[in-house]
Amino acid sequence: MKSLRKSLFPLCLGTIALFSACSDFFDPQTNDALAGDQYIGTQTEVYTGYLGVITKLQAVGDKQIFLTETRGSLIEPTPYSIGELIALYNYDADLSGNSYADPAPYYELVIACNDYIDNMHTFRKERPELVDAEKFDALVSLTLRVKVWAYITMAEIYGQALWFDDPMVEMQSLADTTRFKLMDLEEVVETCIDLLDNGSEFTDYVDGTLEFSWYEWLDPETALAESQYRYWDYMTPPYEGLMAKLLLWRGAFLQRDGRAADGLPCYEQVVNLMLGHFNPIFAVHKNNHNNQRNARVPSQFGRYYDNIDPHSEEVVSAIIYDYKHNQTNRLLKHFSSEYPNDYLLRPNLERLEAMFESDEFNPGSYSEGRTGSTCGARDGGKHYLAKFRPIGSSRRPYAYQDDVHIYLFRSAEYHFYLFEALNQLARFQAADAILNNGIKVDHFAKGADGNMLKDSNGYGVPADSIGFKGFTNDWTTEHSGGTVKYPSMGIRGCFGLSPRTILTDYRTEEGKSACMKANDVEMLREMQLEFAGEGKSYATMIRVATRWNDPSIISALIAPKYGARAEEMKPIIETQYFVPWELRIE
Repeated sequence: MKSLRKSLFPLCLGTIALFSACSDFFDPQTNDALAGDQYIGTQTEVYTGYLGVITKLQAVGDKQIFLTETRGSLIEPTPYSIGELIALYNYDADLSGNSYADPAPYYELVIACNDYIDNMHTFRKERPELVDAEKFDALVSLTLRVKVWAYITMAEIYGQALWFDDPMVEMQSLADTTRFKLMDLEEVVETCIDLLDNGSEFTDYVDGTLEFSWYEWLDPETALAESQYRYWDYMTPPYEGLMAKLLLWRGAFLQRDGRAADGLPCYEQVVNLMLGHFNPIFAVHKNNHNNQRNARVPSQFGRYYDNIDPHSEEVVSAIIYDYKHNQTNRLLKHFSSEYPNDYLLRPNLERLEAMFESDEFNPGSYSEGRTGSTCGARDGGKHYLAKFRPIGSSRRPYAYQDDVHIYLFRSAEYHFYLFEALNQLARFQAADAILNNGIKVDHFAKGADGNMLKDSNGYGVPADSIGFKGFTNDWTTEHSGGTVKYPSMGIRGCFGLSPRTILTDYRTEEGKSACMKANDVEMLREMQLEFAGEGKSYATMIRVATRWNDPSIISALIAPKYGARAEEMKPIIETQYFVPWELRIE
């Protein structure tokens, strides 16, 4: 994994006004004037302080999309694009001064998290009479998860990150290795896992597992609770999503190092985390099945971004924006072909057709329901990425409303996490069901009377106690609470697509590994269709390539985008898939 990197610092960020932009955010009716390390002085300032963290999170929401999709399988510069984006697209080794490549905004987010946690500690110590320990710990836990998200995002993009816990308003000299540690991706993964599960001295050993309801804390009877503050619950990355991603990385590193058996507990935990998320939701939502891949997905897919709010059936966590309060991102500016946008990036039409409309890449592609939501105006005018600006939208009708939300995690990602873990556990039948046609009644045992056998909790008993262990019949038409209107149909099955070939038969360990690798590649192919333009599949390509010590897995998906330059680009992609930016501490 080679990467050529240019110096981050001079990121002498100087004095960072961590919370200077807070006064317009959600337009809170409170005094948002914050005074350095004294800003948490009342309970009101607890949430105005957290405001600074959210503001910095908003500021980096679109960055991952630009840094990965320009280098991914589908997106290309338009004739109107700029040199910085073209340099990313071309995998340039020298990105000096490239504002898109500069990781400084991620470090500003880390600084905001550290500062908030430190001030919460101080407030707890100096004003104990005002502290509800349970809620304070939960707020620290939320902030810790934002910090973990920032670090794993950076590490996936750059292959490394500079770790620090110090609260600071000014970036200090990097020569002080007692305050800064340069970590590679594997070290970041391990540090984040430990932080999520155990906390640290800096967090008073509060871990990342605690939950907090902003809506309830602000008092549902007040207008404040009914304001956009209620969306803060969306904005915190969830523990199970972060931990699942980190454990998949740990498993990949172990397998790369010839320790595949040591990685099995990682994958078992991922399965448990994902089923721990899905099963309770499906138990409650028998008529709608939020977070399910069901018959509603085709009609709703184009609306995932065509709403002021994140789509209730798909969202797990998302960053919310509101242009009326000057909260915007740059997605429309870059991807929309309508004035006043700049139209800097677009789908490559040849690759769109080769992926979405080819039976070789997408079996049964004639029924593909995601194409129109991926690319618009193909037959005339300037074709564009349609996800972020669906023309004719009733919820975002004007091209200047550049406040599309950005999903941190959506339900489809959790399905792919589940598939990836099941595949590495050789639970191939269950993995096949998740990717293709869904969890069915036939996957559960029946008694002599033909009825489904139930356990002591009233759930169906999997016919394959290993392959489908942990799944409940609430995924199926036979729900524990009655007949299901929208049961599981699988990632592809919900669109009526033909199944991908998932290998299940093997006789040797080498054969089992061959099945896993082939299935991983099929998973990556499907992700190109599901997450086109969303900044979600590139890191998974790297993880799969790491697991199998095979960077050609990455180039096979990406290089065809470059047409006549494909062969020239393959070795570059295979050695420089991390964004080149050097973090020096000497």
